[in-house]
Amino acid sequence: MILRATHTTTYLYSEPVSICHTEVHLAPRDGERQRVIEHDLSIVPPPDATFSRKDYFGNDVTYFSIHEPHQTLTIAAASLLEKEPRDPLEPCLTPAWELARGREWRDADFDPLEACQFLFPSPRITPAPEFAAYAGTSFTDGRPLLEAAVDLCHRVYTEFHYDQKATTVATSVAEVLACRRGVCQDFAHFTIACLRSLGLAARYVSGYLKSRDLIGSQASHAWVSVFCPGFGWLDLDPTNDQMPNGSHVTLAWGRDYSDVAPVKGVAIGGGEQVIDVSVAVAPAGG
Repeated sequence: MILRATHTTTYLYSEPVSICHTEVHLAPRDGERQRVIEHDLSIVPPPDATFSRKDYFGNDVTYFSIHEPHQTLTIAAASLLEKEPRDPLEPCLTPAWELARGREWRDADFDPLEACQFLFPSPRITPAPEFAAYAGTSFTDGRPLLEAAVDLCHRVYTEFHYDQKATTVATSVAEVLACRRGVCQDFAHFTIACLRSLGLAARYVSGYLKSRDLIGSQASHAWVSVFCPGFGWLDLDPTNDQMPNGSHVTLAWGRDYSDVAPVKGVAIGGGEQVIDVSVAVAPAGG
């Protein structure tokens, strides 16, 4: 399927911004089941300096600076890409979750270095006993990894409430567990904390949703990938209680949100600001 994705972020400032430096992760990844056909990034006012590169995780990232006074900044990304669904995987066919823990990889028949970095604490996620305890209900002795992970995501979906006003970007995973409310970023962080607390490699994925019937389709979305020896990275969306397959467009992945924020930066001046974000994903020509 050929999809067209647009993402527009507009900053409105009460006072002029004299200088801003901004970093964006807005280009979809090229991968086995996702191919980028074209991508365009538009910035108004035009930057004085712009450069792009691959970051540590292989994501496309663009940096720009604006040195003229402005009270509005608009960043618009438009992408055309091809999505190929993954063949359904029976969760019971994956190995027991205990065999997928990092400490069991010493005799593995694959290179563990790429996955190993997602076992450890990251800026926004610190493994802890309370997360392992929550996950323990799903990860019973000998249970297949994917079966247990799907059950964990189902519990997050049913026991946590989607509430855009309950949390902020700075809300900790411990606070999310305590209040059991939040948005896709919070649920992804919490699920990753549970998985890493059991010794499993898990990464944060930033992207978009094609279906308007799914929670989080009106803005950028976030989900989780867990590493399974013999099967690779398996995506899970706790916000929507499903395994992504065709409806999710991957932008970037990293240890947590801090690695792959769609837009972040610093500005001198500006006073108060209002941010408006709009995202749309639809079949090309539709």
